[in-house]
Amino acid sequence: MSVSTILILVLIGIFAGVLSGMVGIGGGILVVPALIYFLGMGQHAAQGTSLALMLPPIGILGVMNYYKAGALNWKYAAVIAIAFIIGGYIGSKVSLTFISEAAMKKVFGIIMLIASIKLVFFSK
Repeated sequence: MSVSTILILVLIGIFAGVLSGMVGIGGGILVVPALIYFLGMGQHAAQGTSLALMLPPIGILGVMNYYKAGALNWKYAAVIAIAFIIGGYIGSKVSLTFISEAAMKKVFGIIMLIASIKLVFFSK
C-alpha cells in the first residue's frame, strides 16, 4: 500500500468519523463514494469495506459521548443491532448474488438522492 493510498484512507476515515460523530452518518454517504472515486474500488468492494470499518469504532468513543449526555436508548439500540445484523447479512447476499455492479451504483445513488430530497425539502 502506497503512502498516498494510506493518506487518502486516513482522510476518508477522519471525515467519515467527524460526520458520524456529528450527525450519525459517514459510512454510506462518504466512505463508499470516496473509496470508489479516489481509490477506484468497485461498488461491492466499497460497500463491504465500509461495513467492515464500522465494526470496531462505532461502538466505542462516539457512543460513549452520547451515553454520557443521556442521549442513548440501550434497549432500542440492542433490538436494532440484532435486526441490523440479520438485515446486513441478507442485504449483502442479495447485493452480491443478484445485483450487478452497475445496477448497484444506480440503487445506491437513488437511495442517497431520495434521502437528500426528503431531508432538504420535507423535513421540519
